Amino acid sequence: MSRMIAGAAALILAASGMTADARPLKPEQEAKIKPAGPAENCIPLRSIRNTRVRDDRTIDFYMTGGKVYRNVLPQSCPGLGFEERFGYATSLSQLCSVDIITVLRTPPVPQGASCGLGKFQPITGAPK
Repeated sequence: MSRMIAGAAALILAASGMTADARPLKPEQEAKIKPAGPAENCIPLRSIRNTRVRDDRTIDFYMTGGKVYRNVLPQSCPGLGFEERFGYATSLSQLCSVDIITVLRTPPVPQGASCGLGKFQPITGAPK
């Protein structure tokens, strides 16, 4: 039961407090982004400060403390870059590469495509 409550809380948090802004980078900005260590399977939910959707396949996760993780989805997620918002449900205190995000659409259509996440690659050079 507590897992269901935690999952529902995570989905609500993602839907309201962690909306993402679609902000594709200019080629010269993208060229500055470099990997900063090995990719990770999970990141702690409590440390996610905000997110930036770059396109239908790329999300940058800005963490407390200034670290940034880039998640490149294994497949394009239709509508993600346009809607700029996504939600997720998890029973853990982490968001992991095995988790599914769902594009949140403008009413009257409440949700869009559901898509799997990739690994979380720490990066440097991402604009604030």
